Amino acid sequence: MSLSLDSTQLDRYSRHIIMDEVGPEGQASLLDSRVLVVGAGGLGAPVIQYLAAAGVGTLGVVDDDVVERSNLQRQVIHGDDDVGRPKVDSAAAFVENLNPDVDVETYETRLTKENVDSVVPGHDVVVDASDNFPTRYLLNDFCRLREIPIAHGAIYKFEGQITTLTPEGPCYRCLFPEAPEPGTVPDCATTGVLGVLPGTVGCIQATEAVKLVLDAGETLTGRLLFYDAMEMSFETVPYQQNPECPVCGDGPIDSIDDVEYTDACTIGAE
Repeated sequence: MSLSLDSTQLDRYSRHIIMDEVGPEGQASLLDSRVLVVGAGGLGAPVIQYLAAAGVGTLGVVDDDVVERSNLQRQVIHGDDDVGRPKVDSAAAFVENLNPDVDVETYETRLTKENVDSVVPGHDVVVDASDNFPTRYLLNDFCRLREIPIAHGAIYKFEGQITTLTPEGPCYRCLFPEAPEPGTVPDCATTGVLGVLPGTVGCIQATEAVKLVLDAGETLTGRLLFYDAMEMSFETVPYQQNPECPVCGDGPIDSIDDVEYTDACTIGAE
């Protein structure tokens, strides 16, 4: 890791550098870090914006969707001129304009069991900004086996939840052993979502990602943070590692080959 920051970087990141908790060493760590953001939509947009501004040196962006006009109410890195454009390309252009220090690696695909091994390894942190349970369980299982931390977030109408999954803490399956039945949790296209809600949740995810890179502060490991925008309240619920968890418990799986990432995402599903 190089600690040499040029004059432009010293100016750009000056508010980081003067902090004892970051300093030039911490900023150099951010510039040398690689963070993967899975999803460039409501949650991914503020994550990408703030990680790029913070100087995360390499941002990987995974998304297989294109920008729609209905996205613009909340997905703040995309604009009207981007409608019809792949979200990964719009995200890359936004980051290029915001911070030339940041390299963006785009993956215009849906993350699957078949391609996860070619996308995720090599990143220091993964931010789960996805909108479906198969991707969440796939990321949990794969990253747990590879000891890669995840900053997870999810949103619903006026509510959000955030947790951080680290190699030494409980995993997503300890919190939710199986996905809910298909159709029981409607998406935002069906129920709607408050436009500013993913901004709050995504900013917390980005904060956790920066702290993981800096190895600073206390993360949300073993804690699920609930945010209710209607009541303007936050509640933290602790959760523990399940000794019988098939991924991080006493008898962990050693491969994602044992899982079909559809419906309940159960281990050993036929």
